[in-house]
Amino acid sequence: MKIVLSIQSLKYPLTGIGRYTLELAQQLAISPEVERLDYFNGDKFVPGLPERDDMETAPSAAASGLLAIKRQLARSKLVLESYRALKALRRSNPFAGHEGQLFHGPNFYVPDFPGPRTVTIHDLSVLTMPQFHPPERVMYLGKEIEISLQRTNTIITDCQAIKDEVMQRFGIAEADVFVAPLASSEAFRPREAAETIPTLARYGLQHGGYTLYTGTIEPRKNLVNLIEAYEKLPSALRAQKPLVLSGHRGWQNEAIMDRIERAQSEGWLTYLGFVPEDDLPLLFSGAYLFAFPSLYEGFGLPVLEAMASGVPVVTSNRSSLPEVGGDAAIYIEPEDVPALSRALERALVDDDWRRDAIARGFAQEQRFSWEKCAADTLTAYRATMAR
Repeated sequence: MKIVLSIQSLKYPLTGIGRYTLELAQQLAISPEVERLDYFNGDKFVPGLPERDDMETAPSAAASGLLAIKRQLARSKLVLESYRALKALRRSNPFAGHEGQLFHGPNFYVPDFPGPRTVTIHDLSVLTMPQFHPPERVMYLGKEIEISLQRTNTIITDCQAIKDEVMQRFGIAEADVFVAPLASSEAFRPREAAETIPTLARYGLQHGGYTLYTGTIEPRKNLVNLIEAYEKLPSALRAQKPLVLSGHRGWQNEAIMDRIERAQSEGWLTYLGFVPEDDLPLLFSGAYLFAFPSLYEGFGLPVLEAMASGVPVVTSNRSSLPEVGGDAAIYIEPEDVPALSRALERALVDDDWRRDAIARGFAQEQRFSWEKCAADTLTAYRATMAR
């Protein structure tokens, strides 16, 4: 096969989609089925994947200011439509010489490529749950998804739940939608306290001494309910195993941050902000419990990362999460705060359940791998070329 892979999502900070793109690119590069692999970075071809140092440099104050201006401009429908038209113009003929290849857009979008095309749709939340996104994102990404689906020969999703959504919403045949589940990195594994202490000490944490959440601080993640559920735990248990939140501040986080600050002042919650990629596996390994009561996920990679780290999981019974967690997690209705609180308490104090959940978690995580993700993707590629 001769593949063109879009790598536009490989930017700092490395998001879940960025991680997926990077791992997939690395697997495709070593596949004997792939005769040629070219990287397309938005409007031009580049000779290779960006170096890690290029992706992990924290944004400067000037760059942060520019990002704020871009976000402000993005609220204008006129600006969005002008940007879309300019992008189409810039991409009008960047593919000369690549007509015989297959184009894969791993981040919702495919351009008007002169050859077979497939796209990864990670979720449809901008269409099905627009209240969880800024209006400008709904306006832009919603239209991009619909345009991409009109252009593609096949579609790839991360899980069966999103495949079902895509088929139902757009009336697409099952044979045209392929599932390629994600996987956790080898960096996520159990560790003894001696290995985690140097990192955890920088955050004021103790090995096995906290419940962890990682992810964006935004409404879709259901953090207000998580904090309220944790507050209902016995005070001695909260003091012994405080709640630790990690992740950058996302959209509409004001109410969440107010609740975080109040809990921090009471001494049973710590907000770490954005944590560098190298520190995350140690943060997972040092946790006693992982809590992820999200209202909607396209996959829910942190659940796998926790299980790979030997950490029990409490998560939602929504969207993709039961597929990812299998029989290893406690599932709750995410808007039922008392039920969430009871689940958290059981996961913290029931030693028999914890031992079983850790063993089941290891077995569940082993069902996923980036090699399998690439193999499933290649199956989609073969079907795309046959179309």
